[in-house]
Amino acid sequence: MEVHGSCDPRFQQVRQEFERNFRERGEVGASVCVTVDGQTVVDLWGGFARPETQAPWTAETISIVFSSTKGATALCAHILASRGKLDLDAPVTTYWPEFGQAGKADIPVKMLLNHQAGLPAVRAPLPQGAYANWDLMVNALAKEEPFWEPGTRNGYHALTIGWLVGEVVRRVSGKSLGTFFQDEVAKPLGLDFWIGLPEDKEPRVAPMIAAAPDTNSLLYKEMIKPGSLASLAILNSGGYMGAKPEYDLRAAHAAEIGGAGGITNARGLAGMYAPLACGGTLKGVTLVNPDTLLRMGVVASATGRDAVLLLPSRFALGFMKSMDNRRAPVGVRESAIMSEEAFGHVGAGGSLGFADPKAGMSFGYTMNRMGAGTLLTDRGQSLVDATYRALGCQSDASGAWR
Repeated sequence: MEVHGSCDPRFQQVRQEFERNFRERGEVGASVCVTVDGQTVVDLWGGFARPETQAPWTAETISIVFSSTKGATALCAHILASRGKLDLDAPVTTYWPEFGQAGKADIPVKMLLNHQAGLPAVRAPLPQGAYANWDLMVNALAKEEPFWEPGTRNGYHALTIGWLVGEVVRRVSGKSLGTFFQDEVAKPLGLDFWIGLPEDKEPRVAPMIAAAPDTNSLLYKEMIKPGSLASLAILNSGGYMGAKPEYDLRAAHAAEIGGAGGITNARGLAGMYAPLACGGTLKGVTLVNPDTLLRMGVVASATGRDAVLLLPSRFALGFMKSMDNRRAPVGVRESAIMSEEAFGHVGAGGSLGFADPKAGMSFGYTMNRMGAGTLLTDRGQSLVDATYRALGCQSDASGAWR
């Protein structure tokens, strides 16, 4: 499979692993991008965007990055916090009064970001297409009673985090989540990255290729139980996910789904995180101040068993931290291994974007052939590992990068 783009000679092992992904690991179409100190050192793509027609994955191809979108949504909140317009420690009701129903009056904004708010799902069955109806979703969540006492545990808010944090962004900024992201991040940085894709960009989208489920995973076994928390959190969305998922329909692409619906490529993910790898400012664009940046990378919730994912998880405020579960029991071994200073987000099937401020590095990887899990596949992890090796980093006895 021919690979296109550019790669600094120091990062040839990233190119080698990218090529190996096609040759040995079943990659179909993909892109990878790395920046160091704000300069692009890897920008590669290859394979097929549409294998049934052999339409190539080009420099302009984009795809759904699922939960990698959460990093973009969280960034919007942190931008407002950095500007003094949003206090992450204040109650959500300071900005969204209706949210205080059903015992939620005291939940602080930060708990929406770190998956501790107890709102990973809506209990009542949602109507078809609910994922594309912003008002329906935020009103349903405003009325919802928490599944646990907020702050006492964390459970992955797989889809709901997008509407919860997105509504706070909307109330504070006066702009929809997707519009705010475009105006304050994507356009200033020149990124092909949308939360709510314009129709004229639709021909550039590579449809996703679903993976067969991992029937041995605890999450899968729990998801197939009707009414379980995992089932509600991931499948009760009005059809976005499920047996006949609608995430590749035009209506889903157009919707502002801040938990899972972002559409971009590796260049867009790495480009979004590049300023965060460089102190918060890059090429005249300031996203956040140094104090906010520091807070963005600090672990804010961690557990030996996430209430939804059913595996050990670690989160900063809106971002995933390195999660090494390789030695965990069978059924919970999914991992996403970065350095301890890094923060970012994985997307279902294996996409990834993150910043490593200590290394001055940002990373992005997107693909159309999904893996079975919720964290990284061997394809994505191989690229992360090669990037750290090229930077001269070492893995410690546990396998974490330093």
